[in-house]
Amino acid sequence: MYPARRCSSLFHRDLAAVCLSSLGTHPKKPGPLKKSSLPSSRVHLPPTRSNSSPVLLSSLQVCQMGSSSSSSRLFSTVAQTLSSAALTDLHVDTDDDEYEQADRDALLRECEDVLRNRPPRLHRDFMMTGACSLQSAPIRVMQWNILAQALGEGKDGFVRCPMEALNWSERKYLILEEILTYKPDVLCLQEVDHYFDTFQPVLASLGYQSSFCPKPCSPCLDVHNNNGPDGCALFFNRRRFQLLHTAHLRLSAMMLKTNQVAIVATLRCRFTGRVFCVAVTHLKARSGWEAFRSAQGAHLLQQLCELTTQSHTEMDDENRTRVGETKDGIPLVVCGDFNAEPSEEVYRRFMTSPLGLDSAYKCLSEDGNTEPPYTSWKIRPSGESRSTLDYIWYSERAFQVDAVLKIPSEEQIGPDRLPSYHYPSDHLSLVCDLSFSQKPHRFM
Repeated sequence: MYPARRCSSLFHRDLAAVCLSSLGTHPKKPGPLKKSSLPSSRVHLPPTRSNSSPVLLSSLQVCQMGSSSSSSRLFSTVAQTLSSAALTDLHVDTDDDEYEQADRDALLRECEDVLRNRPPRLHRDFMMTGACSLQSAPIRVMQWNILAQALGEGKDGFVRCPMEALNWSERKYLILEEILTYKPDVLCLQEVDHYFDTFQPVLASLGYQSSFCPKPCSPCLDVHNNNGPDGCALFFNRRRFQLLHTAHLRLSAMMLKTNQVAIVATLRCRFTGRVFCVAVTHLKARSGWEAFRSAQGAHLLQQLCELTTQSHTEMDDENRTRVGETKDGIPLVVCGDFNAEPSEEVYRRFMTSPLGLDSAYKCLSEDGNTEPPYTSWKIRPSGESRSTLDYIWYSERAFQVDAVLKIPSEEQIGPDRLPSYHYPSDHLSLVCDLSFSQKPHRFM
């Protein structure tokens, strides 16, 4: 058994229950457990782990990707219902308290067996910035485009990645392993097309509250036996944070509504009373759309300006002063796959925004002003692509960066690049620890 292999377990829930939950009705009792169907040992992989039986815990039943045409039709119907609705009605903020709480260590032990035929995950260390705050525990933020299952199997054309490596019955465990390994307080995901049947119930059992906003016209719906639309999802530790407000945005560009969305959540720390906003987004992909992305970024910045300067009914005058809501607005964290290199205009828009944002991953560079050389590395029929596309932005006046998760080396990633047997997405996860600046705000 690989000593480095640690993962979460995937719970399973009946398909009909999943679709009901997406419409706001949650079943109260989990269905019977369904074991994962693991492939036989492969000659091209390193030696397998020991053949111990998996520890099967109480669970939720999930439909497999492409398990039946009826499943696909049912999810597609839900997807079309969600996609055709106004975004103001798409506040899919689920009641996560009803799920039985799981033991994280037990889930990790179970997944060790599920993934015993795969090589260990990429080892990544944190780089401490030397500015660690001693005032309170930092807020760990994780940003990740997890690769929609329908796109990975049906559209993206990763020519050096075996289709077997993309099998959802195991890939979902790799995704959950990455999340649970770093234990984020705030988790921002893109290309989520298994929210209701996988990520929401599993992460709810681990103490996360969440919100999901699908793309209005998701490309996943064009794939046979899809699992519904992909979109952005935002999760946060409900024991640490209280949700004050959620906004789901459909981004515009050049006065036109686009297919890209964002979620903005206003959170209050239950221990310190500090309030801040977290946003997750996914901008338009592909070369040639640089001006379009810039316009989307401008619209998002405008919306963030309005949302962080307005007063919410949950915050009385005393709290506004105490948490630092001033003319500068509520402190902000923005995570996303921007599909844009640092040379693009949308990047410069965020760097020079009146919101006073900075990029956390610049801390990895020697000069403190350079982004990592890549956050995505893939090989498609058109060739090899190594790009910096993903970012964690934060209010420089309010937060300081305590630690940043390092980017794996080319040798670690391997010649076939991403995704692969040992990494489930074509994008690397970004993780950083943020703490409120030690200097008290001038209005506090």
